[in-house]
Amino acid sequence: MKTLLRYLFILLSSTTLWSQSVTINEAAGWLESAYVKWQPVTGATSYNVYYTGEGNTNQKIDNQLIRSYGTYFRADVLGLKAGTYTITVKALISGIEEVSGTTTSSITVLAQDRTGFAFSNGRVPGAYNTDGTTKAGAVIIYITENTKNTVSMNVTGANSNPCIGLQTILDGFKKGNDTRPLIIRLIGQITDFDYMLNGDIVIENKQNANSHITFEGVGEDTVADGWGIRIKNASNIEIRNIGTMNCNSGEGDNIGLQQDNDYIWVHNVDFFYGDAGGDADQAKGDGALDCKKSTYVTFSYNHFWDSGKSNLLGLSEDTTTGLYITYHHNWYDHSDSRHPRVRFYSAHVYNNYYDGNAKYGIGSTLGSSVFSEANYYRNCKFPMLTSMQGSDVYESSTGQNDPANNATFSKEDGGVIKSFNNYMIGQNRFVAYGDSNPAYNTIYISSISDFDAYVATTRGEQIPSSVVSKLGSNTYNNFDTDPTLYVKNLVVDTPDAAKNKVIQYSGRMHGGDFSWTFNNAIDDTAYAVNAPLKTALVNYKTSLVYVQGEPVPSSHLLTVSTSNANQTIIEGNTLETIILTWGGDATDATVNGLPSSGLSYVKNSSTKTITITGTPTTDVSYTVTTVGTGIPVSESGTITVIPIGSPPTGDEIHNFTESDLNNTFYSISGNLSTSKGTVIYDGLTLTQCMKMESSAGVVTFTTSQVGTLTLVMNVSSTNATAYAKIDGTNYTDASGVITVSIPAGNHTISKSSTSNLFYIKTSFGTLGLDDIKSVKLDLYPNPVIDSFSISTKVEIENVTIYNMLGEIVKSFEKNTNNFDISYLNTGSYLVKIQSNKGSIHKIIIKN
Repeated sequence: MKTLLRYLFILLSSTTLWSQSVTINEAAGWLESAYVKWQPVTGATSYNVYYTGEGNTNQKIDNQLIRSYGTYFRADVLGLKAGTYTITVKALISGIEEVSGTTTSSITVLAQDRTGFAFSNGRVPGAYNTDGTTKAGAVIIYITENTKNTVSMNVTGANSNPCIGLQTILDGFKKGNDTRPLIIRLIGQITDFDYMLNGDIVIENKQNANSHITFEGVGEDTVADGWGIRIKNASNIEIRNIGTMNCNSGEGDNIGLQQDNDYIWVHNVDFFYGDAGGDADQAKGDGALDCKKSTYVTFSYNHFWDSGKSNLLGLSEDTTTGLYITYHHNWYDHSDSRHPRVRFYSAHVYNNYYDGNAKYGIGSTLGSSVFSEANYYRNCKFPMLTSMQGSDVYESSTGQNDPANNATFSKEDGGVIKSFNNYMIGQNRFVAYGDSNPAYNTIYISSISDFDAYVATTRGEQIPSSVVSKLGSNTYNNFDTDPTLYVKNLVVDTPDAAKNKVIQYSGRMHGGDFSWTFNNAIDDTAYAVNAPLKTALVNYKTSLVYVQGEPVPSSHLLTVSTSNANQTIIEGNTLETIILTWGGDATDATVNGLPSSGLSYVKNSSTKTITITGTPTTDVSYTVTTVGTGIPVSESGTITVIPIGSPPTGDEIHNFTESDLNNTFYSISGNLSTSKGTVIYDGLTLTQCMKMESSAGVVTFTTSQVGTLTLVMNVSSTNATAYAKIDGTNYTDASGVITVSIPAGNHTISKSSTSNLFYIKTSFGTLGLDDIKSVKLDLYPNPVIDSFSISTKVEIENVTIYNMLGEIVKSFEKNTNNFDISYLNTGSYLVKIQSNKGSIHKIIIKN
């Protein structure tokens, strides 16, 4: 009887516990994966998820694949072969799992498209089998923002074990001794790791043919934010389902195949802007997906979002033998150039969607053989270019070739492009070999030598050896008709079908979690940085709340809804109103540090806001903290009062005799000379100058206020007048010296006529302060230890840091959001942030 009563008690308890079961919102299959979303269950502490299908019954997935997005949970099931599945979700309350759970309807999973040179010779790159299941003995590690520096693993042959942190684990595999298939799964938005190699995560395995590594994102929202991925000395590597953005690594590529790699597959990746590089053509970052000194490579189903330079291929291989690569079903979405830009390689470029490309599509140089097949070109300015011939050097205004000014590819020898079944609309110019159009055959040009590509009439047509590049006389190697290679018998999509497939499947799962719509009327021909897109990427924040098994974050919410918690106020001026809003499980908020020194606050419990106002009379620091069930969160701010007027800033001087081209205030590019005479100025004997005789003789700098610029030039019997161009205006000397008043802002000194510059001085009066109310932004953290960031909705043009004597100690250019001041001494500094809407000043405390 006691046993029966105990069973009845458990049954009744279970019925009470599970009066609310899991409600599934959405479920579907994808490429060798599936997912399910459901509503949170009241009282549930966690969930178990199982899948059934294709020989598997109630297989439980790993905890890390279950994530909270606040209003819903999501689980992804990876490593599935194509077929039909169901997924069951069970909630756990007080550690007890729901008995039956909730099961989805049938889900269809599709196979990945494993086509291209990466799959040659029986190889299958990555740690998954050809059918999409994990290879035998595979080990899986999960990387989240919380675990990226603490994840650990014992690696055979590593210098020491356990290896802690992702790059340390990969350093162990670098030796090539551990041949277990390795799957690295990234979850959510992953920012810089504590340990990287020049800003990159580097994958190596000593090119061991028995080693296999997959580097993949989970779901729709995995982002590599701020760092790059570099592959070197590696075999059998797969990268997939990742968004890479804001890359600021030393190498500069979002993903780069650097050297000595083979059997590499990069697919279903979203490529977004990187940080601006130092060259003019690196405003959108350096390379998106580059490949050098590697072979048997496939790049497929990737989405390039307005990339400046999408795919560099080849560098200094100096051979056209044994270099094979495939590009297929990639979406070149308003990207500018290099789709790809090819040196040396045999490249099969098929079924890609060229969508509003401002510069060019494919570029062939240095003896490369490129088979462009069944691509869809929409408003691609020049679909195909061959170096130093055809459209590459043609000048429409004269009807002649102008290789001195129009050459795109560093005046390199050409290769040959074979074109078959490509669809083109909206291009500026395309010249087929032997086209009889009179426009391509004049006394100046001939389509026999000035062609962009050879257009084949059949897929298997071989290009005769008589068809050669104009520069270098290089021929097409007809690799696409070689029966030992996959290309010969491949059945490809039509251009229109390829376009639709690319739009549906390229990039991350379901196109990823970042949405953007280009304006074709503008973006088809524009190749400047799309400022709103750039801002959206810099400000991107994941909607992931937590990963199951990791600590659940506080449910309290507190935001500075006016984004101005820290302010610098000129003495006697009114504070810009600060409003903080609390929410979530927070039931109240407290304020410490106020009221004080002319500042006060008002709390409104119905709107859950705290409003801070007043006219500060001295510096004030304050903190607002939430109250309620859960972990409190806080926001702090500092209000700094600047007395009217500031000390002089002194002079910024550059003496070429003493300092060559090195200066922290002036950015100098040019050539030095000690043979242009001697100049005496201000008690100095100047013997070395910079030659103002070419575009290389340039000085740029930024001032925060009105100043006086002095240039000391040389004057001799053969050169009686000195010249310089300052901010676009030509000036001549008075006794060898040019003196000009300059406003606050960016300045350029360049050649007007040949002269020699020995000395530069910029003198200032007092440090001017602009209208601090013109820009709303937040600088954090403050106080700062090593670096700070700026949160704002406007575009930052430059940031200048002054010490409290008014001296400039550091300047930062635009497109930077990580300001390193680790080298500065402790103390207070004034930060001037210049934006496209105006400027504002903040005080930071350096600890």
